[in-house]
Amino acid sequence: MAEHTICLLVKLGQVAFRIAEDGIGGTGLRVRHYSVLQALADNGAMPQLALGSFLRIDPATMVTSLDDLERAGYAERTRDPQDRRRYAVDITAEGRKVLARLNRTLVDLDGEILADLGTTERQSLHVLLDSLAGSPALTSLFDTVREQNGGKRA
Repeated sequence: MAEHTICLLVKLGQVAFRIAEDGIGGTGLRVRHYSVLQALADNGAMPQLALGSFLRIDPATMVTSLDDLERAGYAERTRDPQDRRRYAVDITAEGRKVLARLNRTLVDLDGEILADLGTTERQSLHVLLDSLAGSPALTSLFDTVREQNGGKRA
């Protein structure tokens, strides 16, 4: 095996990102918007800062993403009743509709990208990537890289 795993991940990540961005681009949204909507749909309303931490999105990018989603009517920010200095963010009914569309598109894109893999291989790949994405080692490395970049998303 001549190519290192990290090089394969970088190469595949670049291609997957471009395909995903292009695939959902017709909605006027980007992958980061999808991530915010999916997190809100999965977890319910969250404080803006907690949402950014959960998704590992720097505060400036989070504000811009939420501005975009609010302008489109897909998310709303309200003052947190427990702490009026903070904002709570929630997905709207329209946000749930566009999220369903995005998920259908992403399922189709998964099918295209992974067409050469069998069902068991696809499931195994998903489990491995999910495990890696949530691993303490990778989380720590991500935070280190983010700090070195001045808080910007890696």
